[in-house]
Amino acid sequence: MDSQPSIGIIGGSGIYTMPGLEDIQKLDIATPFGKPSAPILTGLLAGKRVAFLARHGIGHHISPSEIPFRANIYALKSLGVQQIISASASGSLREDYVPGDMVIPDQLFDFTRNRKRTFFENGLVAHINVAQPYCERLSQQLYRATASTGSNVHYGGAFITVEGPRFSTKIESHTYRAWGMSIIGMTTSPEAFLAREAELCYAVLAHVTDYDVWHTDEAPVTVEMVIEILNRNPQIAQKAILNLLEDIDVERNCECPTALSSAIITQQDKIPPDTREKLSIFVDKYLPRSN
Repeated sequence: MDSQPSIGIIGGSGIYTMPGLEDIQKLDIATPFGKPSAPILTGLLAGKRVAFLARHGIGHHISPSEIPFRANIYALKSLGVQQIISASASGSLREDYVPGDMVIPDQLFDFTRNRKRTFFENGLVAHINVAQPYCERLSQQLYRATASTGSNVHYGGAFITVEGPRFSTKIESHTYRAWGMSIIGMTTSPEAFLAREAELCYAVLAHVTDYDVWHTDEAPVTVEMVIEILNRNPQIAQKAILNLLEDIDVERNCECPTALSSAIITQQDKIPPDTREKLSIFVDKYLPRSN
């Protein structure tokens, strides 16, 4: 039995615990980027050791722009996590993505403004490839696991992340639709990009809660509307994750585990020692320490 959790679950709006988790340990972790959103719970789920993190904190007290994204990803990486399932509430920008449906997106548009998007700064530069921002292998597995719950699930679509915490204006919502976006949320960026820098596989399980504000036949989105949909079928995401864990591919035959191999551009002798040490968890295998 693995002692380290190789699977990380980040719970979004409406998912603050993981029922069925056994042999639980509660870990308060400090990182060079501050403390994570909440203590990380590790334990056994479907026979796999996993780590669960509540993105918005216990009791949902952290606003989207205030989430310590870098600390969250760093903490999961430090525990041995290799693959992350991110649960996220989202609004639909398409007629065929109906509130109550699940979506596994395959593209991401970052429309946020005030967030740290990289671990690499202060003298160490890396240009990460995020042409495909989600791990296709893991996303496909997550799609199959979600479909097996019997819920209506869609594979594919562009997920636009906005700053929040407010909802969209009508002209914004119509603009996002004209751009070809499929769903909208507030937290997937920069989480997905940081996971890629950390060489972690990352996939999103998005729960459609509303039609944003563009749909003329539907009332504009409200917090009450989001909560109502999330509370209606809270077991869907949990069952999908259980299904995934029972059959997850632990062999990562994708490009995620080597994402940094051709991304680091700074000459090693130009990297400040403090920065090198701060990012050692990511770069040790590419920048050997001198004796």
